[in-house]
Amino acid sequence: MSYFGSIYSDQTLTGRAKNVYRYLADRANPDGQCWPSERKIAIDLGISKSTVKRAVEDLKRNGYITVEKRRRKNGANSSLMFVLTNFSKRHTTTG
Repeated sequence: MSYFGSIYSDQTLTGRAKNVYRYLADRANPDGQCWPSERKIAIDLGISKSTVKRAVEDLKRNGYITVEKRRRKNGANSSLMFVLTNFSKRHTTTG
């Protein structure tokens, strides 16, 4: 089964969640971490920011990602860090 096989077959996930997950996986480092803004995701995928937020909540609820708030050195908010659960264990170069 390909890396995304479990995502595709999970009938509890919406299409928007599957699309956002693929986006995050494509940008993740080997540890499964990436930090695009929700605005950037929305622009790149051609969907609204609120749709991205709903997709992220779907993915969190189903255990596919965790989200960590990040702060700049001056204390201001930074983009969120998305962590794909078990990414390095599931990710393969074949499929």
